[in-house]
Amino acid sequence: MKLVAVTACPSGVAHTYLAAESLEVAAKKNGIDIHVETQGSIGIENELTSDQIAAADAVILTNNIGIKNEERFKGKPVVRVSAGDCINKGEAIVKKLQQKLG
Repeated sequence: MKLVAVTACPSGVAHTYLAAESLEVAAKKNGIDIHVETQGSIGIENELTSDQIAAADAVILTNNIGIKNEERFKGKPVVRVSAGDCINKGEAIVKKLQQKLG
């Protein structure tokens, strides 16, 4: 299974990166390939490629603020969660997607 994610928070600092790290750790622990783009105070980092998006089974987007270039994910299953939930419940989010998408 392959996932892509975009994390962002209103201040664009700690929560953006903590959420990304939590999702990456949870995915690795569960044998899932994930690429995470951050949209923080210094702009977009680790920008997702069109190939990464095309190969993804689902997309995780944080919903604390608007995600830039969201139209890239049209046609993909999208899960919206808060940055806080990504940090605190990263593994639960990843496992739920894994069960849902098989």
